[in-house]
Amino acid sequence: MKISCQTAALSELRVFLKKTLGELHLSDVDQLQLILAVEEVCANLIIHSHKCNALDFIQLDIKQNPGKLIFEITDEGKAFNMLDYEVPDLNKVKGDKRKGGLGIILVKKIMDEIEFDSTRGTNTCRLIKWFQS
Repeated sequence: MKISCQTAALSELRVFLKKTLGELHLSDVDQLQLILAVEEVCANLIIHSHKCNALDFIQLDIKQNPGKLIFEITDEGKAFNMLDYEVPDLNKVKGDKRKGGLGIILVKKIMDEIEFDSTRGTNTCRLIKWFQS
């Protein structure tokens, strides 16, 4: 799926993910968690890497392998490796009453593996979820 880098495209992303994941007969909880994780990564790219530039795009591909799903998100924006992200002190975040900054924590809790690669201006983030077969 080619996604325009504007926040309005996130609703189209949710519809696409719901339809695609629904066809895989996953539980409602698994579907909702996966949608949340993928949407969070895409939203961060749209807002922070591409500054909501509607002329930019990110690409989402979903690969189904035995026992796992791979969500591959590719873009050419400013690289952000979420593996290097340091989790903030949640008490400090709560005390500061800061909005945002917790989505990556959710992504890391939902997904079983996260891979990141940036080569010649192309960034690829792979979100991997294992399932019992």
